[in-house]
Amino acid sequence: MSDLAEKVEKSLDRLEMWVEAHDYKGYEPFDGLTSFLYPLTFKNQLACQLLQQFVRRFPVNIRPLLGIKPLDSTKGRGYMAWGYLKRYQVHKDEGHKHKAFACLDWLDENGSPLYAEHSWGNHFFYASRGGFINRHEPTIVWTGLIGQVFIEAYQLWEMSRHRQIIESIAEWIMALPREYAKKGLCLSYTMPQEGYIHNSNMIGAAFLAGAAKITGRLEYLRIAQKAMEYSCSRQLPNGAWYYGEDPMHHWIDVFHTGYNLDSLKRYSFFSQDNSFEPHLRKGFAFFRDNFFESTGRVKYYFNKAFPIDIQCASQAIDTLLLFSDWDPEYIAMALKTAHWYIDNMQDEDGYFYFRKYPFGLSNKAPMIHWGQATMHKALAHAILCHRAYDF
Repeated sequence: MSDLAEKVEKSLDRLEMWVEAHDYKGYEPFDGLTSFLYPLTFKNQLACQLLQQFVRRFPVNIRPLLGIKPLDSTKGRGYMAWGYLKRYQVHKDEGHKHKAFACLDWLDENGSPLYAEHSWGNHFFYASRGGFINRHEPTIVWTGLIGQVFIEAYQLWEMSRHRQIIESIAEWIMALPREYAKKGLCLSYTMPQEGYIHNSNMIGAAFLAGAAKITGRLEYLRIAQKAMEYSCSRQLPNGAWYYGEDPMHHWIDVFHTGYNLDSLKRYSFFSQDNSFEPHLRKGFAFFRDNFFESTGRVKYYFNKAFPIDIQCASQAIDTLLLFSDWDPEYIAMALKTAHWYIDNMQDEDGYFYFRKYPFGLSNKAPMIHWGQATMHKALAHAILCHRAYDF
């Protein structure tokens, strides 16, 4: 193992110990409405957004002063399980297998109580640009990504319970509202309200393609193909995607770009449909060439670096690694990025800081899904890829 990979594995050990010692709980960027100040908003959407964004964007962690407490996170538990699965594949140890199964069992037991099918949302109420999303209201993003963890677990052990959960998730996604267009369809972000966003549509499509491969349900694959057709037909000439089609969603950031690319690659793998290969290659070239600085630091937007955000780093690392079958040099690029964040944003206690701002300001809030769990999976993925290519 190279010195750099050894450093990543030691960082991963420290991070894992911190998460487990804190019982998988932490903060989230959009948890501001759990503050004791929330009643002062009188549930006015603008007031709620102002409070939420004030907490999220404040350059230091003020949550303890506002009564905001660390919470469980379904997506956090999902990404921890995903990291454990990657670590199991490296070491074949029963310890990481047991931890992965414990997280998956927790997710099985802690799905949204609002629907019969397996689906997951936040443990808190929050205000989005499109309106309010209630506590436990599932999103296709959280549900589709957690679903990928169950797919990976099923690929390893073929447990009948995991297959049942995969089919249950697929049925929830199939019931979502859809927008039909001249080219394809777009899956809604949540059940109660339509929201036509590319990363959520593509995450849903990737999961349905995986579910189709496992269950043989061809209707899943048909909807997945139509959803990918919708988003690929709206890819920009430079290879990027806007976050969404509405003008208020016309921005391009690194982690949503990574979601899109990962989803399109997974869709192609599960479906064996190569018709979107030109979109995938063009999109990855844009990602590779526009979001990474020479130091390994990751830019938030393609044209703007700050804030330096831990979710941006974890997703960027993960996407580079997913595409390392195209060129193993992407593993070295991912390790370089991991090295920068270990040196600059990992606390002595093992957790990673939320954000760094200009003039040396740092928000050191320990986000659970946004920072710790996603980095756990990304660093574990890095070690697995490093071993596979014997760097």
